[in-house]
Amino acid sequence: MKGYRILYLSSILSIGLATMFSFLSPLVISYTIDTIIGGVETDVPIWIAKIIDSIGGIETLRAKLWLCSIAIILLSILNGIFTYYKGKWSAIASEVTAKKMKDALYDRLQNVTYDYHNKAETGDLIQRCTSDVDTVRRFLLMQFVEVGRAVFMLVLAVSIMFSMDSRMTIVAMSIIPAIFLFSALYYLKVKVSFLECDESEGKLTTVLQENLTGMRVVRAFARQIYERDKFDDINTDFREKVTHLIKLLSWYWSFSDLLSMLQMCILLVFGIYRTIGGSITLGNLVVFITYEGMLLWPVRQMGRILTDMGKTSVALGRIKEILDQPLDKDDKQGLKPEILGNIEFNHVYFSYEDSKQVLRDITFSVKKGQTVAILGPTGSGKSSLMHLLHRLYDYDSGSIKLDGVELRDIDKKWLRQHIGIVLQEPFLYSKTIKENLKMAKKGVNEERIYQSTKIAQVHDVITSFEKGYDTMVGERGVTLSGGQKQRVAIARALIKDTPILIFDDSLSAVDTETDAAIRAALRERKKGVTTFIISHRINTLMEADIILVMEEGRIVDMGDHETLISKPGLYRRIWEIQNTKEDIMTDTA
Repeated sequence: MKGYRILYLSSILSIGLATMFSFLSPLVISYTIDTIIGGVETDVPIWIAKIIDSIGGIETLRAKLWLCSIAIILLSILNGIFTYYKGKWSAIASEVTAKKMKDALYDRLQNVTYDYHNKAETGDLIQRCTSDVDTVRRFLLMQFVEVGRAVFMLVLAVSIMFSMDSRMTIVAMSIIPAIFLFSALYYLKVKVSFLECDESEGKLTTVLQENLTGMRVVRAFARQIYERDKFDDINTDFREKVTHLIKLLSWYWSFSDLLSMLQMCILLVFGIYRTIGGSITLGNLVVFITYEGMLLWPVRQMGRILTDMGKTSVALGRIKEILDQPLDKDDKQGLKPEILGNIEFNHVYFSYEDSKQVLRDITFSVKKGQTVAILGPTGSGKSSLMHLLHRLYDYDSGSIKLDGVELRDIDKKWLRQHIGIVLQEPFLYSKTIKENLKMAKKGVNEERIYQSTKIAQVHDVITSFEKGYDTMVGERGVTLSGGQKQRVAIARALIKDTPILIFDDSLSAVDTETDAAIRAALRERKKGVTTFIISHRINTLMEADIILVMEEGRIVDMGDHETLISKPGLYRRIWEIQNTKEDIMTDTA
């Protein structure tokens, strides 16, 4: 609310003034009935008596009764004006607050740890950043200032009624504490139900998001019925929780209606009895009945306020969980050394949170400009090794040095600016191909883009499209083939022109011929670029300067291609299997 608290306070002040003018109208009606029409002497404030005298006294008002109507109309207009400003100022303040909250959430999600995104559900995060923020916004817009209205109404009404008749006031307030108590107990009950509904809706959003994102997989495996049934189960659970919440709401409003009408009935009977007995005037009875009607609404509204407060507290708790996540930020003393590409791993150990070690005693060194190939079965730690180099995670023990500087001491942002990475599953945004490529480097010229796409063997493919580089890419690059996406991602990494380049099994979706052409173009271009290639293709790895063979988080073998095929081991077994397959395919052809 910072910067807009004055608007909120002004809104509350406006609702206070609007309430005051609304409470004056019944007093005008009472004075008209009792004094002007009925001739009963009543006490009025001195300033009002002076106004009446200035226009000719009570006789003038009795002769021109329409002046009382004008007074009521003016009070209603003033009530409307301040109610308008209450709505305007609270709307501006709540919208700005919601925007600032969304900005804070988005900024936090951009900078939380990589591990958090691996564990979080996308649909749930989307709901927290949209639905939960909107819940807070609605509360600030509608209910926050209503608390001020309820307080003003209660103070003004009780003060005026007590000054008129204390016994009637006690009767008028007799059941209101019970309504408050009922509202408080209801709030405690409904808060739990709101949390269950929010969590269930988050699961529903996650299922929907995953299904739409993975629609091609669903169609490929003919899983539409399974996915429909899964969605139906989650949707049914959500419906049942919402139905339970609605039942709680219906019980509250029905019972509070009963209590409110009972309070009105008691006051009306007691008031008529006292009016007939001459203890109070008819005008006073009108004031009490009017004020009671005006009071019962905010009292009942307190239940809605408490309900929305419960829902808002749940939403704020879910939002706060994101805002309290630790940032993936560097120490202010992070170094920014010149990065050339000399890398040394020395007895490095690493494990993910609450899991066994995935990397054990990793030791090797790479000189600037060398190409390192990594081979190993799934789960052997190949990608984890690159995650450490990219500082998506920090190693548990050992040492990783980059050009003689400990990796942990280097500023993360600075480090990542000097490492290009192409993932196995490249992500493209729903923009044009050119816009996706330009994301790699601000202000890159088109000549550089064309050079990179030619090296990635995708320039001819792009120019064959009707709109060329201005072709729109569907969500997550769905309009491109797997190989085309990977080659666009490779070109994007090349545009960055970094001294270290990582290919995390990113040539798997391209054919062998294209793979060879890309690697040949990279060799001509690399000029001192240290390159890491993770792949299961021996043909892709065999030209590397150093080949690391990994199993169960360890480097079990190391050397160049000729060295590794000359001795028994995993590398030679895979080489023999792949050669055998190629021979069979050649013979078949």
